[in-house]
Amino acid sequence: MPFGVTVGAATEGMAFGLWPISWIVLNAVFFHNLTVASGDFDVIKRALARLTTDRRIQALLVAFSFGALIEGIAGFGAPVAISASILASLGFEPVTAAVLALLANTAPVAFGSIGIPVVTLGRLVAPVLGQSDPTATTLALSAMVGRQLPLFSILIPAYLIVVMAGWRRMTEILPAVLVTGVSFAIVQFLVSNFVGPELTDIIAALVSMACLAALLRFWRPREVWQFAHEAAAAPAAPASRRAMGASDLPGQAVAANATTLDVVDPPGRIVQAFSMYIILVLVILIGQMGNLPWWSGHPVGDVKTSLAAPANVTADFKCGNVAFKLCPQPWIGPDPAKDRQAFKFPYWSFFWPGTYQVNAKGVPTSVVFNEPPIVKKEAAYNNPFNWDFLAAAGTLVLFAGIVAYLFMTLMGRRVNFFAVYGRTLRQLGLPIVTIAFILGIAYLMNYSGMTSSLAIAFSKTGYIFPFVAAFLGWLGVFLTGSDTSSNTLFGPLQAQTAQQLGNVSPILTAATNSSGGVMGKMISPQNLSVGAAGVNRVGAEGDIFRRVIRYSLILTAAVGVVAMIEAYVIPGIVPSP
Repeated sequence: MPFGVTVGAATEGMAFGLWPISWIVLNAVFFHNLTVASGDFDVIKRALARLTTDRRIQALLVAFSFGALIEGIAGFGAPVAISASILASLGFEPVTAAVLALLANTAPVAFGSIGIPVVTLGRLVAPVLGQSDPTATTLALSAMVGRQLPLFSILIPAYLIVVMAGWRRMTEILPAVLVTGVSFAIVQFLVSNFVGPELTDIIAALVSMACLAALLRFWRPREVWQFAHEAAAAPAAPASRRAMGASDLPGQAVAANATTLDVVDPPGRIVQAFSMYIILVLVILIGQMGNLPWWSGHPVGDVKTSLAAPANVTADFKCGNVAFKLCPQPWIGPDPAKDRQAFKFPYWSFFWPGTYQVNAKGVPTSVVFNEPPIVKKEAAYNNPFNWDFLAAAGTLVLFAGIVAYLFMTLMGRRVNFFAVYGRTLRQLGLPIVTIAFILGIAYLMNYSGMTSSLAIAFSKTGYIFPFVAAFLGWLGVFLTGSDTSSNTLFGPLQAQTAQQLGNVSPILTAATNSSGGVMGKMISPQNLSVGAAGVNRVGAEGDIFRRVIRYSLILTAAVGVVAMIEAYVIPGIVPSP
């Protein structure tokens, strides 16, 4: 590949890694840090810890539901570290706490950090499918992942308790297990299919926690289960007493961190703490209204949803004869004659320096072409860089942070907005650089044809490729520690391989990359280190790995089986962009 095109492809990928990927991560982690600085995060931790002293239900609340909430906002290892440390402070054996946190951090991962894995996947797969607007592809992928992972959202809470306490002990709290998993799964399906990937985890986690808390108001397990090294289980206390924060064991407190349970927050303060996340949900929903299928006129009637892109009108600028400068397009907004929504944020599209040439008519065209057998006939590989400052999810999260900060100030909680943002920038300096370089490599692979060559090779797997697709995603997350990075490296490969096969949907295989990838997160070295550090057991990574590897393989194989069924038994479940 010519040097100029190589540099152009790599720098465009790095730019994409900075915008919008790192921009979303930065503001999502900032929002989380803002809740920590205001004390809201500690209030929520105490509220969850005081709901029950049954270790099984604590695992459901903290590892699964609360971990999913942190995954939806911050992602990138934060949920494992935070939920594992909370469990350890409640009296869980440290390595067990890390194992449970890693196992729970599976089903929510594909929609983590304001939907970054699916958003990234959509932007990279759209050019493979010939889509100029990645929105339609992203919505289709969100819907497809949302038709795979809810099954595992139901199974994971039960699996979590079986691993922790055994099958019989799991059946004793089956109502809690079902309420936690089913409520999460239903909301995960609905939001991913009818709203988009950004809010899926956040809304599902909040609903799951609320449903389990409501269940605990009128139902309790017959006996409080604790670990062998703790006091023998005692009969459950009345629900009314528990609602006031009393201990499950008469006359004594369980082995929880005293500083966690000694502070009793009034109900109003707990509502204020949770309202920060409600603000986040509302701001993102308002900002995303132009892309919602049920708002903008996308047909969502049958199972095989057609997620069409908004009908926008655009025209090319003449860029002169030099192809090594940013070549801007006009702002793209709604066509009022075709789009039902009254308002849609505009965005600016650029042809990236080194990746295009100007034809005789003065119109920029890509210098890279897809050729047979990748496509039926030669076609330009158009992948412009889109800058959508107002519409970007990261900007919406920043707006939510500003609104939350104003609310905190109104409630008398003093927080230094700029100090928290500066600390977040320092915290994420190295991860942002890493993201930029990974995206640079991915773009280089796509532009150079390496991804296409690998797709031709993987197409030889034939009929079983949907099953293989799950393990490709698993491998990507194991190597990189991130579902986003795995989607970056292997997402276009999955789509192109499906195109080569001809009888499998590219949307299905690309989505399976993300769904299978989440099962590899528990064994990635990065997350093993985070889990061990979160419970102050640095050096125990090997022990944790031995305890979770079999669960990772079993769950990934299950994702592969689900993909095979969706590909060949119920292909109508796969949406079309």
